[in-house]
Amino acid sequence: MPPHLDKVFGYKGNALQLPVPDLASAIPFYEQVLGFHVQARSHEPFPSAVLVRDRVTIGLVENGGDPTQDGCAFHVQAIDALFAEFKTNGLQMDDPGFGVEQRNGVAWRVFFVVAPDGLCFWFGEAQSS
Repeated sequence: MPPHLDKVFGYKGNALQLPVPDLASAIPFYEQVLGFHVQARSHEPFPSAVLVRDRVTIGLVENGGDPTQDGCAFHVQAIDALFAEFKTNGLQMDDPGFGVEQRNGVAWRVFFVVAPDGLCFWFGEAQSS
């Protein structure tokens, strides 16, 4: 099964308002490494972009917010293949540090990626019981 992202949840509740310090320099990481593509751009009220991949949509916005305090959680399929894809695409991380977390009675195999802009992303695949 090829890897894909099924669901997204913003840490602060809104995955469409993820703050970045410089939109133009942030976008290449999302496109080249994480496999998103830009669906739309806007300049009002702030420079922003909507990015899509598989079944999820996120938004980056240059609004003065602190990216080190925000990010998203992604429910994924084929987590090992997803990490391998990111590595092939240029992710500078040798070991994903896979862990297992319990959420609402479900075990999730997870890894984290911190983007160059400071946003933190949780990638998790539900484990069968």
